[in-house]
Amino acid sequence: MSTDVTVEVDEGVAVLTLNRPEQRNAYTADMGALLGRAYRECDDDDDVRAIVVTGSGSAFCVGADFSGGAAPFDAPEDGDAFSASPIDPAAFELRKPVIAALNGHAIGIGLTIALQADIRIVAVDAKYGVVQVRRGVIPDCMSHWTLTHLTNLGVAADVLLTGRTFTGAEAAALGIANRALPADQVLAHALDTARDIAVNVAPMSAALCKRLLWDSAIHGYTPRQVAGLETQLHHRVMGSEDAREGVAAFVDKRAPRFSGRVSSDWTALPDPQPEP
Repeated sequence: MSTDVTVEVDEGVAVLTLNRPEQRNAYTADMGALLGRAYRECDDDDDVRAIVVTGSGSAFCVGADFSGGAAPFDAPEDGDAFSASPIDPAAFELRKPVIAALNGHAIGIGLTIALQADIRIVAVDAKYGVVQVRRGVIPDCMSHWTLTHLTNLGVAADVLLTGRTFTGAEAAALGIANRALPADQVLAHALDTARDIAVNVAPMSAALCKRLLWDSAIHGYTPRQVAGLETQLHHRVMGSEDAREGVAAFVDKRAPRFSGRVSSDWTALPDPQPEP
């Protein structure tokens, strides 16, 4: 059984590790399939409250694997089976918060995978870039959409059309990353954030909030449509056991003991009402 992606769950946090350190975690189709499977399993597991994705060794993922004569950019034998977005589901499609701990270089698909996460922590001096146009192909993993929504059209054009590399410090300055830290602090910071979510955030609150954030971007909801959805979703959680527990824990100055189960309690967000 492949160990190209490892999964460890501890105290509500799942750590998914891209695990080909000798190849600096260069991406393979097998790795992508394993990452997608790990995402699905974590999303269905109520013991997982937050997910951290990182790389083993000194890199996060240096892009497509060209070792051993591999030719990932050759025309596929079965064009109907090929997808430029091979991670299924994408991190933003999950109900659990996903934090990408980019502990080192993230190039090409290594970065575009991370752009699908909710939060990105990068190594300040590492190299990042969506370099596909310099390899004769185009960016993948929905990066034409994710990068534009995370930053703006100008930043996306700069990054995607030039294929240039940049440091973690610039990634944070451009809004591509949430924080840039020394490489040896990246994973620890991501884990601290994930543990804080696992302890202090109600599972259903996180799931509904995340879905509304991303669905608003995906579907282009208007402010008034978002207001309507916020009202409907408040009706789902107000008066719930977790809402009572969250207030009680705050008043008692203790950690909350949330009991909501996304696996059994989840229902999809309603459709927004049309503008009058």
